[in-house]
Amino acid sequence: MADKQQRVDRTAIWVAVLIGIVAIIVVILVSLPPASDTHVPPQQKMGGAEGEEVVDLSEPMPSDPVITLEPGAEREGAMTDALSITSSAFENTGTIPTEYTADGRDVNPPLAFSGVPAGAKSLVLIMDDPDAPVGTWDHWIVWNIPPDTREIAAGSMPAGAVRGANGWGRSDYGGPSPPSGTHRYFFKLYALDTTLDLKAGAKKAAVEQAMEGHILTKAELVGVYSRGR
Repeated sequence: MADKQQRVDRTAIWVAVLIGIVAIIVVILVSLPPASDTHVPPQQKMGGAEGEEVVDLSEPMPSDPVITLEPGAEREGAMTDALSITSSAFENTGTIPTEYTADGRDVNPPLAFSGVPAGAKSLVLIMDDPDAPVGTWDHWIVWNIPPDTREIAAGSMPAGAVRGANGWGRSDYGGPSPPSGTHRYFFKLYALDTTLDLKAGAKKAAVEQAMEGHILTKAELVGVYSRGR
């Protein structure tokens, strides 16, 4: 009789446990979102440790800004991957060979242009040295270069181009001649939507003023030079 009562008690316990398990499963199933609901909860955020940015995923992510250039507006400094100026004599930020300096033949290095925009009417080339002790020193000023020009050979000038006065007051190329240390020399190429009505021998300031509002895009090549003293 006692054994029978014990079996009844154990059965009742197992029934109670099973009922409890079923109840827990029902509660879990009820609390789960529908299978088709895959959106991010409104208050869900992502972030790291304190001081790191926290991103609210409930807000739309901003898209990249769209830059619109108005026709004829000043666009100097606009980022572009198109226009390019290179030299077969040295890499960008590389050392300018002595041949193209005041310590050598003092002729301009060979230059190559690519990516000139279709609307360009002329090109401007300025070479200057921002590291000169008296301030930026102008080495070469050339404008009204034909837009179909693709290269300037060493020691030459493009046909039809006009030359301005450099820092020595000469209308030609003046090669690097740093008094001390290593200087940077910037070859700056501009594509314009016009030609410049300037007389030969004009200074860089006049050229830059005339270019205002007409720059389609620009590119740079940098060379360095030191006399090793």
